[in-house]
This record gives sequence, structure tokens and C-alpha cells, in this order.
Amino acid sequence: MESRGLRAGGAPWLLRFDGGAEFVLRSGGAFDTEVAALRLAGECRIPAPHLIAVGDGVMLVSVVAGSSRIPVKPTADRLASLGAAAAALHRVELTPTKDLPLRHRPVELDDFTSWRERDGASALLREAEEAVAQLPEPSSVPVFVHGDLWQGNTMWRNGELTAVVDWDCAGAGHPGVDLGSLRCDASMMFGLDAADTVLTGWQERAGRVLEDVAYWDVVAALSTPPDLTAWQLTIHDQGRDDLDGAVLTARRDAFLRVALDRLA
Repeated sequence: MESRGLRAGGAPWLLRFDGGAEFVLRSGGAFDTEVAALRLAGECRIPAPHLIAVGDGVMLVSVVAGSSRIPVKPTADRLASLGAAAAALHRVELTPTKDLPLRHRPVELDDFTSWRERDGASALLREAEEAVAQLPEPSSVPVFVHGDLWQGNTMWRNGELTAVVDWDCAGAGHPGVDLGSLRCDASMMFGLDAADTVLTGWQERAGRVLEDVAYWDVVAALSTPPDLTAWQLTIHDQGRDDLDGAVLTARRDAFLRVALDRLA
């Protein structure tokens, strides 16, 4: 058997057995949410790994075709496909449960408020915090959300999206939880114009206009570190070693500034 780390040389692990069989091993945590999400994704024919087995602190899933590496220059089709993939997920109405709880923002497992308090935050981030605090969360029938939807959690082959991976932040929530995350990610990777192409892809697949986009863009920007240098190595691992923390932070801030102006 051979093994290879899939994220910066570490977990999760690709296991390759004699005879050619391959599986992905995740370890070191509770997998109740991810198991529930993968089962629901399978039932709803959402492209995702298949759950093979789960045990005490380990989970085995199928290998999906493609790569999660992010191109330097995207095509409009790729950006629209990201939005369309989110819209397909959001067609599934979902009542929150213990394993798939109600989600109010991306990456809810991380406490970005405490992060800003610990490391300091710019005047722009403080303005965003105040803006969100003064507004009620937009209402919506809760739908299935991935909860950490960025390009590093998508797999591609020959320009086609083959699967969405890493479902540990999944749950029920407003579609804006995922769409804001994708729009913020696209802006950081490619610039502001990319976000609107993602939105167009979502709306064309969903067959409707999404309300309150600016609110969810602000929430997504607040669901990032105050200094994006903290995520620089992760983004480099996805092939974008042309981006440093300063560029990523500046692009996040430009995205947030536009969202705040629209929200006002």
C-alpha cells in the first residue's frame, strides 16, 4: 500500500492498494456532520465523494476525478459553473438537525471575531462588523449548504466540475452562506469582476434572482482572517503561489468595500 498527503503533504491521505484500488482517509476528528452531508449529497445526486466507511476518528471515502488546483486566469464558464454548482445544492430544502445544524456564515467552525480581537482589525473590518450587527439576517427557507465553499474544495477535470469535497462545515441555511463565500473567494483569486460571473451562474441555474447579495458578501468577507497571510500557504498549495498575503488582503478589502457601499 502507498499513501500520499493531499493537503500540503498531510491529511487527508490518499491510499493506493496493490491492484489499483484507491481511497481517501480522513482522520483525527468527529465526522457526524460530514457523514450526514455526504449521505444527503448522494441521495440528491450532488457530485461529492462516496462514503465508504466511518469508524472511531477515521473516515474512508472514494477518490473523485480531477484536481482542486486554481488557475491563474479563469474562464467565464468555470466561474459560472461554480455558481451553478451552488445553486444545485441549494435546491435541496433542509430542516436543521443535530448533525446538519443551522449555519449563519461560512466556516462556522472558526471564530473569526476572536481572531480579529486577538490580532487586531482594520477600520474597514470594524465597519463591516457594525453594519452586520445592525441588520437582521435575511430570511429564507433553509436549504442544504456546504458551509466552506471555495475553489480549493472543488474538483475539476477538463474544465468540468466533478465534485465538491470537505463537507465538515455543512448544514442548513440561507443560499447566501455559500454564494457569498464563492464570490469572496473568486474576488481574492481573480479580482472583483469574477464575483458577478459566479452570481450569474447561480441565478441562471436557480432560475431566480438572489436577494441580499451585499449582506452575504459582507458576512463572507468577515469569515476570513484579518490578514490573509494566514491562509497564504493553503492558497499556494492550490497552485496560486503568485498571490501573497498582501494581495489577498487587498482584494478581500476591495470586495468588502463594494459590498458595504451596496449594503448602505
